[in-house]
Amino acid sequence: MDRLGIGFLCGFGLPPIEFVNLTADLGCRYMSAVVRGAPLVALDYPPYSLADPKLRRDVLAAMDERGVAISLGDGFLITPGAEAHAFAGDLDALAELAVPRINVVSLDPDLARSFDQFAILTDLAARRGIQTVVEPVPGLTVCDLPTALQAVRHVARREFGVLIDTMHLARSGSGAADVAAVDDDRIGYAQLNDTTLRPRGDKHMQHMGYMEEAMFERMVPGEGELPLRDILSALPRDVVIEIEVPRRSLALAGVSPIDRLRPCVAAARRLLSEICAGPTG
Repeated sequence: MDRLGIGFLCGFGLPPIEFVNLTADLGCRYMSAVVRGAPLVALDYPPYSLADPKLRRDVLAAMDERGVAISLGDGFLITPGAEAHAFAGDLDALAELAVPRINVVSLDPDLARSFDQFAILTDLAARRGIQTVVEPVPGLTVCDLPTALQAVRHVARREFGVLIDTMHLARSGSGAADVAAVDDDRIGYAQLNDTTLRPRGDKHMQHMGYMEEAMFERMVPGEGELPLRDILSALPRDVVIEIEVPRRSLALAGVSPIDRLRPCVAAARRLLSEICAGPTG
C-alpha cells in the first residue's frame, strides 16, 4: 500500500491545486492541507481559503484527476480564551473534501483547558466523520508523547489519537520503544523528517530557535541523526507517513518544490523498503 504523503509545510503556502499536482508528480497518494493558506516564505504565492466553495470544487476535481487524497487537515490551534466550537465551519469544509482526520496542537498553557478543548474539537470532528490527532511538540503545551497520551486518556474516544513526528519525538526525549508501547489504534498519523539529536550547531542554524528550525529547516531522511528505521518500524503498518521536510534556504535560492522534495521521497521509499525487507535485507 502506498503510505507516503506530502506535508503542506513543505510548500510554504503553495496553493492547493498546485500542491495536488506536486504530490501526484512525486508519485505520492496523500497530502496534508490547511483551510486557510498564507505564504510562510516570500515566494509570491497568493493566500487562499478552502472555505471558498469554488476552490473546494476545483481541488476535488484535481484530486480525482490525479489520484490524490488529503490525508490530514492541519493547522488547528487551541489558543487561550478561544473555543474549539469556532472550528465548525473549517470542519465542514474539510468534510466536503473527504478529509479523514485533523491535527491539533495547543498554544494555551492551561493543560486542563487544552484537554477539554481537545474533547470538544474531537466531538465536533467526529460528527462529520473526521478523526482527531494531537501532535506533541517540544515547547508547546502538549510537549511530549507522555503528555499526548494523557490527553488520549482524558478525551477517551476512539476518534482521538496521537500524531508521531520523528523530529519532535526524538527532541522531546522519546524513541522507537516508546512508540512501540502505544496501542496501534491510538497512533493515527506520522510525519517523517530528519535532524540532529541536539539543536544544530552549524553557523547557518545557530540563530534559530526550535520552532523556527521545525517550521523552516528540517533535513532529508537519512541525512541527520534520528533512528528513523527504528521509529518507522514501531509504527502501525497502515498509518500514513507524511514527509514534512520544509527547506526554506533552498526555496529562497530558487529550488522548485519538486526538486526540494524528490530526495525526501526517494529516501522515504528506501527506508520503507528496508523495513519491509526485514533484518536480512
